[in-house]
Amino acid sequence: MFTPNRRDFLSLLGGSAAAAAIGTKTAFAAPKPETFEFLFMTDTHLQPELNAAQGCDMAFKKARSVKADFALQGGDHVYDTMNVSKERAVSLFDLYGKTEQDLGLKLYHTCGNHDCFGVSSKGKTSESDQLYGKKMFEEHFGRAFYSFDHKGVHFMVLDSVQPLSGGMGYRGYIDEAQLAWMADDLGELTPATPVIVSTHIPLVTACESYTKATPEGKTKRGGLSVLNSDVVVKQFEGRNVLGVLQGHTHIWETVTWRGVPYITGGAVSGNWWKGTHLGTPEGYTVVRVEDGKMSTRYETYGFQSIAPENT
Repeated sequence: MFTPNRRDFLSLLGGSAAAAAIGTKTAFAAPKPETFEFLFMTDTHLQPELNAAQGCDMAFKKARSVKADFALQGGDHVYDTMNVSKERAVSLFDLYGKTEQDLGLKLYHTCGNHDCFGVSSKGKTSESDQLYGKKMFEEHFGRAFYSFDHKGVHFMVLDSVQPLSGGMGYRGYIDEAQLAWMADDLGELTPATPVIVSTHIPLVTACESYTKATPEGKTKRGGLSVLNSDVVVKQFEGRNVLGVLQGHTHIWETVTWRGVPYITGGAVSGNWWKGTHLGTPEGYTVVRVEDGKMSTRYETYGFQSIAPENT
């Protein structure tokens, strides 16, 4: 079903993530990491419409000017696989794979809600389909949650999207199996080991303070943020978590909670390729690790929407 070219491409760019998913773990002897930079590029929402492919190409080519060791994709690679035909979904991932080659870096991938095939189809797509849900994502990029090590830093990539049964959408949630894996993974590290976390749906965010409330006045937790984030962040206590990188809301935002910065990295697609979203333009995050600390900056790349609807 999948072409040799795609598998060759994944072997080149995504092999490290797949290998990390097997479960190999490393305990660090030295707690202080080396100095390095990497890219956090989230919510590309690649599609053939709205010049999205051209926009991604612009972003990836500009990002190559950064002397980054690798790139970490924060989820929502494409738009949209949740309620489309299998043919459309596969074509979107194919387009993404071809476009991402312009980045020319080793890549690690985080699963986003729009990367989950058929989960909002209300039963029109069978849950028994071999590519349903995260299976299509995993065919391209490997496991949806895993860890890897780089220059003295331990990276944890979380799977924050849990599909609901019957094709009724999803919720932001870290399930029990993953919580157990987190405890085991962190348990093999020394308390001083630097840790950086990636999650698509935010663990900690202030976006509900300045986005439009629901008509019923209900919280959007589980939609805009992880429903059981209180349980997840508790696992960071006593650990040297340098920061948590997040996507999903298309907002450039930092909230510091108990000394840990939770950084929502805007979106390569801005307002879903229609301009700026709540003042955040199209862009990506450059992350620098130096002297045992993490700093970030947001880079834009000059995309001009053909159908602007700035918010």
